[in-house]
Amino acid sequence: MQALRAAAAFMVAVHHVQYDAIALAARSGASFSPSLLLPWMAGVDIFFVVSGFIMVHASADLFGRADGARLFLQRRLARIVPLYWAATTLFLLVGLVLPGALNSGAPDLAQIAGSYLFWPTVSTIGLVQPVYSLGWTLNYEMLFYALFTLGLLLPRAWTLPAIILALAGLVAGETLAGPLAVPLRFWGQPIVLEFVAGMGIALLWRRGFRLGLASRVVVAALGVALLLVAAQVPGSDAPWAALAWRGSAAALLVLAAACGKRREAPSTPVRWLALVGDASYALYLVHPFVIRGLRELFQRLGIGSPLLFIILALSGAIVAALLVHRAFEKPATRFMRRKLGA
Repeated sequence: MQALRAAAAFMVAVHHVQYDAIALAARSGASFSPSLLLPWMAGVDIFFVVSGFIMVHASADLFGRADGARLFLQRRLARIVPLYWAATTLFLLVGLVLPGALNSGAPDLAQIAGSYLFWPTVSTIGLVQPVYSLGWTLNYEMLFYALFTLGLLLPRAWTLPAIILALAGLVAGETLAGPLAVPLRFWGQPIVLEFVAGMGIALLWRRGFRLGLASRVVVAALGVALLLVAAQVPGSDAPWAALAWRGSAAALLVLAAACGKRREAPSTPVRWLALVGDASYALYLVHPFVIRGLRELFQRLGIGSPLLFIILALSGAIVAALLVHRAFEKPATRFMRRKLGA
């Protein structure tokens, strides 16, 4: 599962690095064609299905407990808030010092407040996204955490049905009666149903569903095949089409990763990927800083090789993520959990 999280974060980084490679090539006169092999932003879909799985799997001991909702929310806040707030603050500081390095105008106070509070707001370019635009996924995650917290206040048997009903209700409301006002319009997108898919896989796992090695390979191959086809299908990034193509692929990949019949000793490459998977949250939030910083360096030095830029940027993003995970993310999470009593 951690290896899959590493792959998901890396896919998002590949998606973003190619935009900067295009800009670098245009400025230097070099030729560069972005890779359309995969819908690289499908890494987000994988993250959402994984999140649904992990919330059920890792929080099983909280169901039915009087303090379950409190502990769940405190643990998730301790895990998510410190690094995201740090990344948002760094982004704002960069915007003050080097406004030309950003892709948007200066945010107003409402957008800044909404960013720190995980509340969907309209940006200066008319999109519903926070100041640090990658945080749009965390706004969905926080919706899921809030609903999960409320669900844990209910009797054990009602928790997951209530969460599923709430997510489905948001999507149905936006689909049938939309467009609704922000933030309901944002929360009502089909992508939130990928959390439901992850929860369903966790329930299958808890009820003893297992796949043999050959079956896991077939299921994973089918997931990859769906992504390969989706990259070539026009309109596959539309909300419902993305759910059908990318969401289904993500569910298959998570099913293959989670529901092994037995625990085999991981190979060396898988162990290395798992290390990156541990730092996948840091990789997701840190990689734009590395990519844009290296692009500025390449431009100042007059280096116009997009391929070299991509290799160094992705490698640097992984190294930076591992360092940030060890030096900041883990200590900050431990500190927050102690302070919150979680």
